[in-house]
Amino acid sequence: MLQVSEPPQSRIAAPITTTYTYANQKWVVLIGVSFCYLFYYLGRQTFGFAVPGIQRDLNLSKEALGWVSASMLWAYALGQSINGNLGDKYGGRKLMLAGAVLSFAANWATSFATGFIPLLVAWALNGYFQSMGFAPGSRLLSNWWGHKNRGFVYSFYVGASGFSSVLAYLVPIVVLGHLHLEWPWVFRLCVPMMLVGALVMYFAVNERPEDVGLEGPADDKAPAERAEAESSAASTSRERYLAVLRNWRLYATGVSIGCQNAARYALIVWVPVHFLGPNWKAGAGGIDPIWITLALPIGMAFGASTNSWVSDIAFRSRRYLAIITYMLLAAAVALVMEVLPQGSAISVAALLLCGFFVFGPASSFWALCPDIFGRRLAGTATGLLNFMSYACAGVGEPIIGHLMDNTGNTAVIFPIVACLCLGSAGSALIIRR
Repeated sequence: MLQVSEPPQSRIAAPITTTYTYANQKWVVLIGVSFCYLFYYLGRQTFGFAVPGIQRDLNLSKEALGWVSASMLWAYALGQSINGNLGDKYGGRKLMLAGAVLSFAANWATSFATGFIPLLVAWALNGYFQSMGFAPGSRLLSNWWGHKNRGFVYSFYVGASGFSSVLAYLVPIVVLGHLHLEWPWVFRLCVPMMLVGALVMYFAVNERPEDVGLEGPADDKAPAERAEAESSAASTSRERYLAVLRNWRLYATGVSIGCQNAARYALIVWVPVHFLGPNWKAGAGGIDPIWITLALPIGMAFGASTNSWVSDIAFRSRRYLAIITYMLLAAAVALVMEVLPQGSAISVAALLLCGFFVFGPASSFWALCPDIFGRRLAGTATGLLNFMSYACAGVGEPIIGHLMDNTGNTAVIFPIVACLCLGSAGSALIIRR
């Protein structure tokens, strides 16, 4: 009896369905994780807008508030060194959701602070809880996306964090300028959206392709990873830490991103203080300074959305070249910013460009983590690198506040930013990846 063979199309149906499912799922992960992080900065980048009110009500100097800001950054740095590894161990979804819930509570605690110590403790705790977001999210992305797409993926992800900075400026503007509420409401009304974003991510995203019967990205390693980086045997926390800490490129990259992030937070925290100072209301064009400050995070958002992509297209994934290019341009713009009149249209354009070039390299730095260490160690590597990054950023905050108190000149931030950018460009030469 003649047996009818299975039609050819039925034999290829499963692979097509699997491929289609994987292609869709990895986009769900990218959009879901980026959507979550789109609101994360509402939990930690609003402090600069509260500074004038806190100074007035709690009678604190700019240097004291610089120490409060530093406490958050250092707690964030410590948390990154811990939570990146926990993201590798327990998964990114749980860590990102827990961080959003706890940061929500810490922001509310900050709003009720009545003195220096309560303010410092509450804001430092918030820094630790905020550290449960970025590195675990990076691990989630590296589970689904391979090396050849990392430039685009990290530009998308870090670009979302850049637009999160826009929201972290815009919402306080609405709270203070349009609702005419006091500084505690900056910490209370910014964070509900962060909870919503984390919940959407948690229920929409799967942790790994293997959890839903799919294979991970075939090209999960960059070419150089095969020669020097991870071993699948690195399965315990100790082994993961040692595998990352033994790689010298971690330290070269850490110095470079440390200078870049110090420049970034110098702008984020002190630009509102510079433009919203008591002796200046509007420029010659009548532009409200509270809107001028928005140029900074808008520039940062677009910069972060381009740099890693540029490193793929223009520099053939040699990310250090994209980092150096943006950092040199950032230094030049920052030096010009010091002498520009505050209210002019050109100063607004320069502030946008300064944000663009200062924050842009962040996406290339984070793409380096799975490039160098592979996706199984991406969370640990990202966490340790972020530790170095925010430890350096924290050092600058009280120093800048002290200089502003002693000189009475808030424009001192711009030459400091220029020096930090040059330091980042110089150390990036060592990375050569």
